[in-house]
Amino acid sequence: MRHALKLGVLLLSLASGDVAAEPIVFGQTLPYSGPTSGWSTIGKVQAAYFKMINATGGVRGRQIQQLSLDDAYTPSKTVEQTRRLVESDKVLFMFGSLGDTNQAAVQKYLNSKKVPQIFIFAGGTRWNDPEHFPWTMQWPPTFKTEALLYAKYIQQSHPNARIAVLYQNSDFGKDYLKGLEAGLGAAAGRMIVARASYEPTSPTIDSEMATLASSKATVFFNATTPKFAAQAIRKAAELNWRPTQVLALPSASIQTVLEPAGLDHSVGIISSTYMKDVQDPQWASDAGLKKYLDFMSRYMPGANAADVFNVSGYLAAQALVHVLHECGDDLSRENVIKQATSISNLELDMLLPGIRLNNSTNNYSPIGQLRMMRFDGTSWKLFGEVLAE
Repeated sequence: MRHALKLGVLLLSLASGDVAAEPIVFGQTLPYSGPTSGWSTIGKVQAAYFKMINATGGVRGRQIQQLSLDDAYTPSKTVEQTRRLVESDKVLFMFGSLGDTNQAAVQKYLNSKKVPQIFIFAGGTRWNDPEHFPWTMQWPPTFKTEALLYAKYIQQSHPNARIAVLYQNSDFGKDYLKGLEAGLGAAAGRMIVARASYEPTSPTIDSEMATLASSKATVFFNATTPKFAAQAIRKAAELNWRPTQVLALPSASIQTVLEPAGLDHSVGIISSTYMKDVQDPQWASDAGLKKYLDFMSRYMPGANAADVFNVSGYLAAQALVHVLHECGDDLSRENVIKQATSISNLELDMLLPGIRLNNSTNNYSPIGQLRMMRFDGTSWKLFGEVLAE
């Protein structure tokens, strides 16, 4: 089923004699259906954010029109929908599309057309390659940066660990595995005692988890997407396998992953973040959090403001509005990518203190800092300092 979120363009009243400025039209593909549809809330919260921006005058008097189409997390569908957006809808650029394998399927096409592919929700190292793909840039920290941080944590806190890794058989999972191996260095061969991969189309990962549990590993690295992350946490409990669990950031959602897995099974899980946790009382009087919660109550009533996917979608939307403001009156594709890749010390409402967006023509990855966190059964608790690769 094809879904489309379209933000209506608010035109200035013709009766007043004013001429409406051309809207800023951009495209996006997300999984509104299929096993990873939990991620679709990213596009929904962004649609709401741009609605708010339009209601207050838009960006420099221009309305924003987001065309967000369903690709069901299927690369062939991503290609079909992206071509439709570029060739039929004539979008100025692509923004916030999701999935490493999905975006890899359209990366060469978009670069050949010189269509900016910006703030994509994909963490592979391939996205920070301005020399070969100057029209593509990512949003989240690279999976390698994240996995290097986990490797450092494991070596410091569990120096004699036996590690089991579950990863998706795609660029997503393979980058996590490579990052962990690189971070462990010479110790990787000794410390990683079991590896198992699964296909994105697999119904379950029960057999893979049984294999990993039989290794009697003391640390479990869960490098999976939300559906499988929840299955893995629950299956570990069913198997009475109680390792220290490290969970990939894209699946570190209490609502989408930990609650379905069972909060009692999730206590003690380690992950990382660059965002404030809505449920953490330390941010109760934080101005940025108050602004975010006000937006959610007004423009996303009934949605869960604490969902990390809503927070990350909100942040990326804020960053895009900054870029469009910086473009001024030059809304060429060349200027859009120029402004998107020259961000300096940008603070956003829901970024953790000390973490800011920075990139350049030589470094297309805007988020290079993270903090570790541990789930206590109710919320994520930060520990350690802000760390960078």
